Amino acid sequence: MNRDIAVKLLRRHVKNQNMIKHSLASEAVMRALAEKFGEDKMRWGTAGLLHDLDVEMTDADPRRHGLETAALLKDHDIDQEIIDAIEMHNEEATGKKRETLMQHALAAGETITGLITATALVYPDKKLSSVKTKSITKRMKEKAFAASVNRDTIRECEKIDIPLKEFAEISLNAMRGISEKLGL
Repeated sequence: MNRDIAVKLLRRHVKNQNMIKHSLASEAVMRALAEKFGEDKMRWGTAGLLHDLDVEMTDADPRRHGLETAALLKDHDIDQEIIDAIEMHNEEATGKKRETLMQHALAAGETITGLITATALVYPDKKLSSVKTKSITKRMKEKAFAASVNRDTIRECEKIDIPLKEFAEISLNAMRGISEKLGL
């Protein structure tokens, strides 16, 4: 599936602009991670872009979220590895544990976007350019800050051999690259 078709699919199923921005941020992070691992940036980016396709139709129900997206994507020209990673970004719905590089990368990558966004929003200018990697790692320790962000999922970066500081830096730089699209 090419990116234009993926974006149209995203916009057909997701209307909330903040969720679209989250999907764009997740795509950027996944592309950066693909580059680090020598993987296909288009494929990995597609996983990030489409991972929350069903968030509105399932009302983010942890028992269904991800499964509905996987069902939707089976009718499209999407690689099974991408579908599996999307399904597994929400382990609760599957009853299984993440195992592959892409599965861990997507789960950690899409989750850190929320922490980075929340960090940017506490700065006076609300810009990613003001955020430092150290601020993100510091906020990881503050459980009350962006309390809905699952720190354990972000720490899965270590399961794919990326230390937290480096993972935060890769993710922040990826999001900075599309800061205009994110409004940050």
